[in-house]
Amino acid sequence: MLRKPKTPKILFTGGGTAGHIFPIVAVTRDLTRLGFVADFFYIGPKDDFGAGIFSQEGIKVKAIMAGKIRRYFSWQGILQNIVDILFKMPLGFLQAFFYVFFLAPDLIFSKGGYGSLSAVLSGWIFQIPVFLHDSDVSPGLANRFMSKFTRTVFVSFPISQMEYFPAAKMISVGNPIRREMLTGSKEEAKKLFNLKGDKPVVLILGGSQGAQILNDMILNILPDILTDFELIHQTGEKYFADVKAESKVVMSKELGQYYHPFPFLKEIELKQAYRIADIAISRAGAGSIFEIAACGKPSILIPLALAAQDHQIKNAYAYAQSKACLVMEEANLTPHFFLAKLKYLFSHQEDLEKMANGAKSFAKPESARLLAEYIINYLTK
Repeated sequence: MLRKPKTPKILFTGGGTAGHIFPIVAVTRDLTRLGFVADFFYIGPKDDFGAGIFSQEGIKVKAIMAGKIRRYFSWQGILQNIVDILFKMPLGFLQAFFYVFFLAPDLIFSKGGYGSLSAVLSGWIFQIPVFLHDSDVSPGLANRFMSKFTRTVFVSFPISQMEYFPAAKMISVGNPIRREMLTGSKEEAKKLFNLKGDKPVVLILGGSQGAQILNDMILNILPDILTDFELIHQTGEKYFADVKAESKVVMSKELGQYYHPFPFLKEIELKQAYRIADIAISRAGAGSIFEIAACGKPSILIPLALAAQDHQIKNAYAYAQSKACLVMEEANLTPHFFLAKLKYLFSHQEDLEKMANGAKSFAKPESARLLAEYIINYLTK
């Protein structure tokens, strides 16, 4: 009797943020599009948001403990480090070790971050091939360490801009984005967001958690900015109620027709927002940068000042080399300076066109497919 061929098992792992979750979703979707049949699993820190997304994609999730090393000095940070080093890290490693042992995946794909360390080390112990993808110009400490235990390190930015990883291991593929982000419709967007449509549309993205500094800046100039622009504003779940309440205080009912705040833009909303937007205002996480680039949108990037290894600042300036964006660091950011820059750009349409062209030239919309092909080729060789 012929045995039924074994279905490959791919274990994904990551740190638990949207910057790790959505690239994994993009890769699994392209694996499926390419006709590759596999069972998908994920291991990482407990994250209800990520677990919900993964369950919709048919990815089985196992939550483990995860600790990290905080390199800033404070008594609270020291105590947290002690707890993480003595308890969370060893427990998380034991959880990952036994999970990897019993699952016996054919390949581990790590999106990086402290939450993936235990799974990567367990895979190395069991001689399971590990692929690592790093999103940022400046990799974090965990990714630099894990690169020693991986076969290949896929990077988002050009290799010439990367630091720390061995050049022989690196392959530049871009950052995986969901192909669906490119399928928006202007007509659908107008209906979805109830847009008036007689002013340029500005899309404001504070990352998956929102950004209070961006929210405060927009509220500070809300009547002025709504005079010339229509806003789609992702505020972050925890800030939404306050932003919505404050906006009603500072703007008139007439101007309120041009303001569209959302706690979080789901996939169906985000793809329409990208399609209709004339410019994006965003943090400088790699996920947002590569989505904005793939959609060919001009942008103003406001990097998170306290990001580890200044990775958002480095991402922003690396992207700015393509002439696709303006970078405004938090230290120099004032509401009226931002508004003046925004108005200047829209009074110089040729600059916006150059930024859009720069975004398109930087974009790597096939990144997820390339990674899927690497995985398929490895598992079927």
